[in-house]
Amino acid sequence: MKKSALVDAAPDLRTRDRVIALLSQGAATASDLGAELGLKPAAIRRHLDAMLLEGLVTEREQPRRGPRGRGRPAKFFELTPAAREGHGKHTYDNLAVSALRWISAERGSAAVEEFARAQVAELEERCASKVREAGDDPLARAEALANALTSEGYAASASTIASGGQLCQHHCPVAHVAAEFPQLCEAETQVISRLIGTHVQRLATIAHGDGVCTTHIPGQHLVRKIDD
Repeated sequence: MKKSALVDAAPDLRTRDRVIALLSQGAATASDLGAELGLKPAAIRRHLDAMLLEGLVTEREQPRRGPRGRGRPAKFFELTPAAREGHGKHTYDNLAVSALRWISAERGSAAVEEFARAQVAELEERCASKVREAGDDPLARAEALANALTSEGYAASASTIASGGQLCQHHCPVAHVAAEFPQLCEAETQVISRLIGTHVQRLATIAHGDGVCTTHIPGQHLVRKIDD
């Protein structure tokens, strides 16, 4: 198995990520992977066994040529379609982070904020019409926005609480990038505020390690129209 330039370029990736990076180039045995990563096959097998249980890899026996010898036949491991899709997303996330680092270094934080606003502008436009149909009540708007965000891949929900309302996003498509560039979260929060028509407060974000992105909608604030 040839040495992977991808693994050399990203020595800080976790062992599992490095295994996935290698397997994305083709099937390999535990011995192949161990030799490539400088780890014993037994250590690699622990990762592979866990990945088998999670549906990230499949295994098959190495085709045997000639008479059957002693010992167990070597097994090849390869990525499942789901793992390949996830690896591709991780690669694009890393590219986005690198691009934002360049913008920040060359143009400053203001340029990063401008980029973040531009990124969420289309999302705001797509959700706006659905939110307007809910009327002027912020909580009704929050529910409509949750439905719109769910269709965008955010798995969102809205609920009423003692102090007003709460908008929860159970998935964040840009969490990996927003972990380093919170300007994306801030721009998204501003969009939520404009669409709901009142001041909101972000209490938690997936990008910062929380399980859910949670936005509080205070009940005492006056409603203002979305077009204001």
